[in-house]
Amino acid sequence: MILQKENKILREKAKEIKNFNSPELKSLIKKMSDAMFAETDGIGIAGPQIGESKKIFLAAEDVLHSDRFEKENSRTKNYLVFINPVLKNKSSKKTKDIEGCLSVRGLYGEIARPEKITVEYFNELGVKKSRGASGLFARVIQHEIDHLDGVLFIDKAKNIKKISNQ
Repeated sequence: MILQKENKILREKAKEIKNFNSPELKSLIKKMSDAMFAETDGIGIAGPQIGESKKIFLAAEDVLHSDRFEKENSRTKNYLVFINPVLKNKSSKKTKDIEGCLSVRGLYGEIARPEKITVEYFNELGVKKSRGASGLFARVIQHEIDHLDGVLFIDKAKNIKKISNQ
């Protein structure tokens, strides 16, 4: 179950993960991927969204291939794991786009975010990684890192609109 915006866990700063070689971590990742892919529009999910105030998020691999992502029923169930992520570089050029959130159902708003970023993180095996991202992938990473800091997109968004799923 994905927590909604009223839940106070979503406003906490998540705690670092120290033990990478644990059944609990593997279980958490599985729980997060199941929750993300259960939603037709789920492309990212952070630990706090499922009630675990831990510095971890998943991003659907499809966001790397937005051409494939745009097509209905062509989603894979592949994902990338980011543990204890830290934004290292951000481009000064920003792009505005509409965002929504699995924890803020029905609301959408425009957010300007850096177009390109570099993030350092650990993968699920505890290996330190660094990667660049741009476009939708960069946006998803920044949105999920906000969750780990207790920030929801509605805190930053302009022109918030309510759209019902009918």
